[in-house]
Amino acid sequence: MALRELYQEIIVDHGKRPRNFGALTTANHCKSGHNPLCGDKLTIYLHEENGVICDVQFEGSGCAISVASASLMTETIKGKSVADVEQLFALFHGLVTTGVEPAENLGKLAVFAGVAEFPIRVKCATLAWHTLKAALADDQQPVSTE
Repeated sequence: MALRELYQEIIVDHGKRPRNFGALTTANHCKSGHNPLCGDKLTIYLHEENGVICDVQFEGSGCAISVASASLMTETIKGKSVADVEQLFALFHGLVTTGVEPAENLGKLAVFAGVAEFPIRVKCATLAWHTLKAALADDQQPVSTE
């Protein structure tokens, strides 16, 4: 099986069976985001203590890329420091906009490298990440990819 096919399978799997899906009752940060271009709508729930993401979940609906990105993001950031999450955001954003994998290992997030070939899908892949960043900052502004 080619690497590209494996990546597609991971995205489809997480798109159909997202991990960490649902509201988080212990959340102390919450933010909703919207991609009006394709209708993706997500809410990120975070439980953060002392600068560490203790738990994270999301709910909403969207295309396979948007849902898979949120699912893989939640798996990746659990237990990480806010500083590490901010660095991951930058690395992930670079990956989906350039298609070039950074020197740092992004693990399963690398499946989104192909998104760079479809610029219109970058907003789908980054919606959860922009919403996460706004949630951590307790930003009161609406999160939109437009």
